[in-house]
Amino acid sequence: MDTYDAAKRPGAPNVVMIVLDDLGYAQLGCYGSDIRTPAIDRLAREGLRYSRFHVTGLCSPTRACLLTGRNHHSVGMGFLADIPTVHPGYTGKIPASAPTLPRLLRDSGWSTMAVGKWHLAPRGERTSAGPFTRWPLGLGFERYYGFLLGDANHWDPQLVRDNTYLDGPDVRPAGYHLTEDLTDEAIRMVVSQQQSAPGKPFFLYFATGAMHSPHHVHKSWADAYAGQFDIGWDAWRDEVFARQLAEGVVPAGTTLTGRPDWVPAWTSLTADERAVYARMHEVYAGFLSHTDSQIDRLIRTLEELDILDNTLVLVMSDNGASAEGGVAGTSNEHRFTHRVPESLADNLDRLPDWGGTSGYPHYAWGWAWAGNTPFRLWKRYAWLGGTRVPLIVHWPQGIRDGGAVRSQFAHAIDVMPTVLEACAIQPSASAESSEGGMHGASLLRTFHDAAAPEPRSTQYFEVVGSRSIIADGWKATTDHVAQGVMDEEALLEGSRDFAADRWSLFRVDDFSEGHDLSASHPDVVSRLAARWEAEAARYNVLPLSDSLVTRAAEMVWPEFPPGQRVVLRPSGGPVADEALPLLYSRLFADVEVPPEDANGVLFAIGNWTGGLAAFVIESRLHIAVAAPGGDSMVRADRLLVEGRHSAGCRLHRLDGGTRVEAVIDDTVVGSVMARVTLPHVWQHGGTSMFLGRDRGLPVCELYRPPFVWKGRLHSVTVESDLESLPGQELLRAALKSE
Repeated sequence: MDTYDAAKRPGAPNVVMIVLDDLGYAQLGCYGSDIRTPAIDRLAREGLRYSRFHVTGLCSPTRACLLTGRNHHSVGMGFLADIPTVHPGYTGKIPASAPTLPRLLRDSGWSTMAVGKWHLAPRGERTSAGPFTRWPLGLGFERYYGFLLGDANHWDPQLVRDNTYLDGPDVRPAGYHLTEDLTDEAIRMVVSQQQSAPGKPFFLYFATGAMHSPHHVHKSWADAYAGQFDIGWDAWRDEVFARQLAEGVVPAGTTLTGRPDWVPAWTSLTADERAVYARMHEVYAGFLSHTDSQIDRLIRTLEELDILDNTLVLVMSDNGASAEGGVAGTSNEHRFTHRVPESLADNLDRLPDWGGTSGYPHYAWGWAWAGNTPFRLWKRYAWLGGTRVPLIVHWPQGIRDGGAVRSQFAHAIDVMPTVLEACAIQPSASAESSEGGMHGASLLRTFHDAAAPEPRSTQYFEVVGSRSIIADGWKATTDHVAQGVMDEEALLEGSRDFAADRWSLFRVDDFSEGHDLSASHPDVVSRLAARWEAEAARYNVLPLSDSLVTRAAEMVWPEFPPGQRVVLRPSGGPVADEALPLLYSRLFADVEVPPEDANGVLFAIGNWTGGLAAFVIESRLHIAVAAPGGDSMVRADRLLVEGRHSAGCRLHRLDGGTRVEAVIDDTVVGSVMARVTLPHVWQHGGTSMFLGRDRGLPVCELYRPPFVWKGRLHSVTVESDLESLPGQELLRAALKSE
């Protein structure tokens, strides 16, 4: 019997795994929120909600757990895939020795499709040249459509189909939104698969860019929440907690943890601050409701195909709500990566288009704290605010207890074993693996039995140096604060030295971790700390690092040509950031200028939320800089005359900024001081470099894509000047796009 016949056996279910991004425990309607999520709420009403489901606290690591059934460090994904290092737990490379869920399902006869965010390919493997072994098709999916990086501009993303970067339209259609596009593609894949091979089961991995920043959504969705959050995050959190108790997703007797000092009381804010912060959450709420509406479209398609009843649907988040907007939130999250302080005046000016095409917004961290009710902290920490998230399971043919809440401890590593058991696939039967290869255990018994035993009694956590462990009915967590995040460095209470870290201690039945028992049980603290060290040694967690600079110092860099110089041809299509020299500072186009109509883009990277472009208007070279600290423009003081020329720019690091020079034939023809500190990374969200034209959103208002260069473009040469940069700043800059 071949694998397809095996998969066609009666009862073989389809599997749809929906992974939301940066969604906190308290942000879905079925987990106590007043944000409207009717489609997900319906799945919860007809299925199961898990109240103690855990993830790693960060995106790439959680996704590695979901798709391998193993702890993240053991498959090289201890941190972001963007920053691979030499240490076994942090290579950013899922090894071939860890067979993935899509590979096992594919080899057992399931069609396998992935749509959306990937974030599991290391930096040096994301160019058009591959290798593609850790792209979706390399890890077992047969079809893919989405984006490879950690976030994307929802109005203008750089997308990939299978193993190819898509050039995309010059300008997106009016009303385009990434989540709608991803949903269209997911529906198209499922319908095509079902009509081509009726009855053949499929696995769809649907990973939205939402709810990760940028919080982009059509204005009407945000306006639907006008005034709803004027009560502020303190009162909103109290109301959510009351609903959580009523819903049963928080057990009776739970303590609501208090507001920490680094989150300002809503009553302490000015009227302008309250107006800005309330609008931030209106946009976020609209973004979530819009995402829910797209999930509704997908679920209704399964109904129309008459396959929903035997489709195992899982909905979860990769980590808790994100505080990367800082204390004040931001109209452009690139300010966070470039350590540019926020301005209330600037946020007020941008408020009318908050969530629109002009920004890259993220809400103030008071909303992240409230979004993780009733827990402490947020994404990137091993506290429950970072690691405990919603899990909803819907499978009418496999679940009889619709609407119930399951309270068993569960972790992302348990998802793969659960799916395999539901599909009656024995991993040990595969030539690639054995049952002992996975660290997780199936939760299938909990589908039928509310009293089913928990999958295990011990689980470690580590994310950016923050550590915790569950063992023997206890939970211990360190107070370590990650370095490199501007507001957290300055404001969060806790240790900045691993040797001085303090462990808090809680009973596992203290749902919110509201009662620290470390002072009265020092022996338990010592025992659990030692247990964490043993688990860390077992799963390749060491060495610890809490600093992006330290990680960059150990980073395995992509290979670039000698001298950090590349020559690009316009026929090669969009150029991924990883194919460019690191931290380039000289860019020159070899062009032939026509006798008339000398207009168009020579090269452009990024857009008006962060980017660099060289373009010509009426024979005059312009260099546009869009940066978190402000925009700048150089207009050449002489014309580009007919003939062949070199035209472009040079960037010079100076105290207080960067001198941007427009250059024609090695002669400086204009300059400006830009509010940019070199080294600088221009490209965010995978927008790619375009040659001889631009695409999507422009870098400045003076042109509109595609603005094709009317002459001939032979090549663009990009060069770096690494030798002039101080080591620490070079390392920091290498991480600014991650």
